[in-house]
Amino acid sequence: MRRGGSWRSASARTHILENQRTTDLTDMTNSPQTFSSSHSSIPLCRAVVVGAAGYSGSEIVGILLQHPHVEVVGLFGSAARAENVLRFDQLFPRFRGWTDLQVHAGSLEAILALKPDAVLLATPHEASHDLAPDLCAEGVAVFDLSAAFRLRDSEAYPTHYGFNHAHPQWLAHSVYGIAELNREAIASAQLVAVPGCYPTSVILPMRPLMEAGLLASGPIIVDSTSGVSGAGRSPALKSLFCEVSQQPYGVFTHRHQPEMAQEVGADVIFTPHLGPFDRGILSTIHATLKPGVDECALRRVLTNRYGSDPFVTILKHGEWPSVGAVEGSNRCDIGLAVDLQRKHLIVCSALDNLMKGAAGQAVQCLNIRFGFAETTGFALPTTTMSTPHEVHS
Repeated sequence: MRRGGSWRSASARTHILENQRTTDLTDMTNSPQTFSSSHSSIPLCRAVVVGAAGYSGSEIVGILLQHPHVEVVGLFGSAARAENVLRFDQLFPRFRGWTDLQVHAGSLEAILALKPDAVLLATPHEASHDLAPDLCAEGVAVFDLSAAFRLRDSEAYPTHYGFNHAHPQWLAHSVYGIAELNREAIASAQLVAVPGCYPTSVILPMRPLMEAGLLASGPIIVDSTSGVSGAGRSPALKSLFCEVSQQPYGVFTHRHQPEMAQEVGADVIFTPHLGPFDRGILSTIHATLKPGVDECALRRVLTNRYGSDPFVTILKHGEWPSVGAVEGSNRCDIGLAVDLQRKHLIVCSALDNLMKGAAGQAVQCLNIRFGFAETTGFALPTTTMSTPHEVHS
């Protein structure tokens, strides 16, 4: 029976999970700390991926197939259009031998028939806008990779996304899914709005500095370059091999700008660029510092915030992030430098747009929501635990 948007309590979630199929785990290296014995068994989370035929969706499937506490019970294409039924490993041959699941045309009824605990939506904004509330109304935890529930102001959607938002109540109740900044809220969320790739590269380094009061008033300037996969899998002239070239686009109009401004808490001037590589984002961020703020103070704030986080690396003084260093990982690398005379800060961040910028972040949020260790399903990255360094001018 539909529960009309009611929120499933923690005890109810536990009860339902206890009645799902359980599995004995022989390898507990990635399991939550609460399960210390190899003889323990924990319930599997039944997961459905919608949009599995796209780049981000395929990355989600790849992570979940290695996840010891998740059973992938169904794969669907974009709910916005019907697609031919194909095996997942036909669409993405690198997964041959991993699964025999097929990718079906998506529908609410077909998804709910699988009785999922979690649905991950790697779908267009309009499709997520229509699907997510109905799934939530049935008590399913939804992790939406579109922007349909990221912005708090419903009036912003016609301008930036071209449609009128019909579910403003879910804009108020959705949780913005940057795990490092919103763990407590994600742990009990019904709907997680997984952040955009560009915004993640900006919010992670800049929000702690803004909250600490270290930045002067004035806009934050962001220049970001994304690999071609950021444009999705649909063919387009500018993404053809012989056409790709480093170039700006969406100048003053990119739809991720309001998301950055909302979550950083400051005005942001954002210029995205298309880069001649397949995956990854490199962002260069400029801001003015308040008098007396030096690099050591900035590093102290970032290290205090992220020092124990497995997926954020604050690089040492003089080290800079690169797209290649984070490719295929769920990590965000952050480097910074300060010109004390000009009171000017430059931050550079790098992440994989399909991982920390999409699929990896979604699974990280799923882990938090269902009580699994955040690194479960991922190969644990090597991190540099930086501490404040003395900086000589």
